[in-house]
Amino acid sequence: MRLLHTSDWHLGRTFHRESLLSAQHAFLDHLVATVRAERVDAVLVAGDVYDRALPSLDAVALFDEVLHRLAELRVPAVFISGNHDSARRLGVAAGLIDRAGIHLRTDPAGCSIPVVLDDRHGPVALYGLPYLEPALVREGLGLERGGHAAVLGAAMDQVRADLAGRPPGTRSVVLAHAFVTGGATTDSERDITVGGVASVPAEVFQGVDYAALGHLHGCQTLTPRLRYSGSPLPYSFSEAGQRKTMWLVELDADGSVEARRVDCPTPRPLACLRGRLEELLGDPALEPHRTSWVQATLTDPGRPAEPMERLRRRFPHTLQLLFDPDEHPGDGAPSYGARLRGRSDLEVAEGFVRHVRPGTGVDPAESGWLREAFESVRQEAAQ
Repeated sequence: MRLLHTSDWHLGRTFHRESLLSAQHAFLDHLVATVRAERVDAVLVAGDVYDRALPSLDAVALFDEVLHRLAELRVPAVFISGNHDSARRLGVAAGLIDRAGIHLRTDPAGCSIPVVLDDRHGPVALYGLPYLEPALVREGLGLERGGHAAVLGAAMDQVRADLAGRPPGTRSVVLAHAFVTGGATTDSERDITVGGVASVPAEVFQGVDYAALGHLHGCQTLTPRLRYSGSPLPYSFSEAGQRKTMWLVELDADGSVEARRVDCPTPRPLACLRGRLEELLGDPALEPHRTSWVQATLTDPGRPAEPMERLRRRFPHTLQLLFDPDEHPGDGAPSYGARLRGRSDLEVAEGFVRHVRPGTGVDPAESGWLREAFESVRQEAAQ
């Protein structure tokens, strides 16, 4: 069976206020063309269809269009909701849409109910595990406590139990939206650490032939049976140099897996330029970046006059301007941004409390209140 694995479309997202709707439309055209040209048997979309819980009308229109086009090709497609999606909204009319071969898996209660497809070698069970926010799904999965690893492990136990009751030789595929240990992150994934440790071990997915993962935006192979497709478009400058692709997966009769990457069209290359303003404006080696989306980090000791305007005269698509002086006047103390880099939301909040209340740390009760506040916000965004 030939499967096309993609994820993290983030329909409706912008790139530093630059609209990506036309680029997202071009990607969906490419996806449909790939399905047709490669004779794909099923499309797997591993979450974050939309960029936010309340998507724009233009984003909804794009999704609606691609659903109709896949249905017209009579190629089954399985979608799961990600942490950016509203599971309830994405899953509206899922029962009706199932009849057209479009399977929206957004309800955690359905983790063990697969979409079963057949090829000449027999059945393939496709299990859709939507993004599982621990605080929202623990009870339904029979857990009293636990974070991401616990809830995903419980969902996979249900998958394995269902699979054990199916005919011998049934092959299995799982779609999941999670941060699996060993995966490489970028700046454009939304943090999912509140509510427990973010990462889950790869061993959670033991017992299935292929796990189609979503959430991380770089295409990567954790094991031959465990892969991230990555996002089809770049959504941060940390993705400069990434090759944006989908996985074309061949699932053989014995459950063995072969996969190759299918390149996605991207609107412009990304360029991260660094140096003093006059150097960036005068260096002839930078001429190829005239058509790139540019992030410029200026290292001038003092801020030059009108830096963005001057940069855009040479690089018209400069989108982000950063300052990192190579000479630090004064005491050489690191900037506020540098001090916060790598900290979680909870750590930043606790640091703020310590700053405004000198001499008094954050006690366990206060830390718990802050954690509950962040978790409450995350739950509201997930609904």
